[in-house]
Amino acid sequence: MKAVRFHEYGSPDVLRYEDVEQPVPGAGEVRIRVAATSFNPVDGNIRAGFMQGPIPVALPHTPGIDVSGTVDALGEGVDGIETGDRVVGFLPMTGAGAAAEYVLAPAGILAPAPTSIPLADAGGLPLVGLTAWQALFDHAGLTAGQRVLINGAGGAVGGYAVQLAKRVGAHVIATTGPRSSERVKAVGADEVLGHGLPELAEPVDVVLNLAPVEPAQLAALTGVVRDGGVVVNTTVWMPAPSDEKRGVRGIDLFVESDATQLAQLVALVDAGELRVDITRRVPLADLPALHAEAAAGPVSGKAVILPPTSLT
Repeated sequence: MKAVRFHEYGSPDVLRYEDVEQPVPGAGEVRIRVAATSFNPVDGNIRAGFMQGPIPVALPHTPGIDVSGTVDALGEGVDGIETGDRVVGFLPMTGAGAAAEYVLAPAGILAPAPTSIPLADAGGLPLVGLTAWQALFDHAGLTAGQRVLINGAGGAVGGYAVQLAKRVGAHVIATTGPRSSERVKAVGADEVLGHGLPELAEPVDVVLNLAPVEPAQLAALTGVVRDGGVVVNTTVWMPAPSDEKRGVRGIDLFVESDATQLAQLVALVDAGELRVDITRRVPLADLPALHAEAAAGPVSGKAVILPPTSLT
């Protein structure tokens, strides 16, 4: 099968589009014929070697944490999944990824794929959707009537965070650049502001930081949070700020695979309550070029990566 792998850590030049053996599922695993994976910024950080501590991978390594596709083989002991099932999943970050024609996945991490959107587009949902869900509900405990500031809402996680926060009845304030402001408004933000520390009429209950800001800028965000509020930070290389005197908690989020939560996100998609926004569809052979683009600056929107079997 075709796959993209890197045999050493480094720049995007280390990525190779090559022939590899098709994997065979072990106990508790299924093999998926990949419809799509997606590009996430963490893919570039893993490739560059910046994540060897928290995310150790064996070389050569195939990137691609998200997967959508069709189950085509079952390992021993797999129940509740059949060959031919269309599934989505957030793959183990230390294992082989889905930038390939086939990938193995633990059966327990998979959820049925949405039926209302193309299967390939569903490959853009798992990691970013779960990040938004876990940040807002598991960590911040966001509820109706609360005010939330989503800092850096123009990225893929931000789009889901805005939609999910609005769905539970929160007042959503989003900061983003001019390229993404209309898209953020379209998914339901009540207020859209530019980058930088916002001047707010009243404090917020929750800050969700999705932007790679300087530590001083991140720390300043505690100033817009009410006493007893929370700052959830997804940029894990710097700790979330807190203010003990005012009871403002800082929480660092490291997203986890959760099939139950993913199934809930899929149900919202199929109910028309959550929009999956795919801005680009990139052939697998062009994944190295996408990594190079991301290394030069943020990639706008969400790109899914299509193997040859998905393109035909």
